[in-house]
Amino acid sequence: MTATPAKGPASYFPSIETKYGHPVAYWFDLIRSSPLDKHMELVGWLKSEHGLGHGHANALVAHVRAEGK
Repeated sequence: MTATPAKGPASYFPSIETKYGHPVAYWFDLIRSSPLDKHMELVGWLKSEHGLGHGHANALVAHVRAEGK
């Protein structure tokens, strides 16, 4: 039986870990600890301060923001 490929934001997680050298849990904790609240503020912060691409930053923020729903 083969594993079902991840869908949505999680589909980006393996490439995020490979490209930036940190597990996604590192990025989740970073986002949770940020004083920023709005989705696009967090995306912009990850891009400008941590060098993530837009799609990767967006996927991480979307995942963390969906946790509480």
